[in-house]
Amino acid sequence: MNAAEATSGICKGHGGASKAIIARGVEQSPDLLRKENSDVAAAEYHEGEMGVARLFVALYWTWVASEVLLQVVARTSRGSDEVKDRGSLLLLLPAIFGSIWISVWYRDAHGRTMLGGAHWLGTAAFILLIVGLAIRWTAIITLGRSFSTNVAIHATQTVHKTGLFRWVRHPSYTGMLLILAAIGISQRNWVSLAIMLAFPTAALIYRIHVEEMALTEAFGEDYVEYTKVTKRLLPGIY
Repeated sequence: MNAAEATSGICKGHGGASKAIIARGVEQSPDLLRKENSDVAAAEYHEGEMGVARLFVALYWTWVASEVLLQVVARTSRGSDEVKDRGSLLLLLPAIFGSIWISVWYRDAHGRTMLGGAHWLGTAAFILLIVGLAIRWTAIITLGRSFSTNVAIHATQTVHKTGLFRWVRHPSYTGMLLILAAIGISQRNWVSLAIMLAFPTAALIYRIHVEEMALTEAFGEDYVEYTKVTKRLLPGIY
């Protein structure tokens, strides 16, 4: 064999090996493409989940700021004869914000156990937070100057029976409970959710009792009749 023939053989050998490698690449390319597409989809899903989480946090702090603002601008002074609060506000605020702290602490200590920590729970919590805020603020705006963060009856106040008040007597508290449920769900832990609902609900039930006593005293039969055709928090249920 001369040098030219040897070189030709080597080239043919390399050519055959290259063709074999290319063939294997072609055979494997669908699997590689599927893996790449899967990785891209996972990255996009994770980015979307993080986006929802950031929106939830922003909306959460907006809610907290709004509640602080309400305490400043919509609180009837203690010295007024209109105040019938009986300590319900002092019970409600620690119940709400204490429950938030405990629920986050428990989630950090025990992890996300709700439905295996399913990612879609974050989106569900965000939607529920929006609904809760919408209901609460609609009720507050409807009440206008009659709204007070502590239980108080103003001289110009009347029994509201329109809008959300056609369906429940305390829609702002319904909205509040939905907000708290959203916070609980966002922790993705069953115990955290139970904490978020149990203590604030108990405090709200006491506050509703105090509020309805004051309203009955102020409006008499008109309010009593209103209570016969509406529920407190959930239409047709409670």
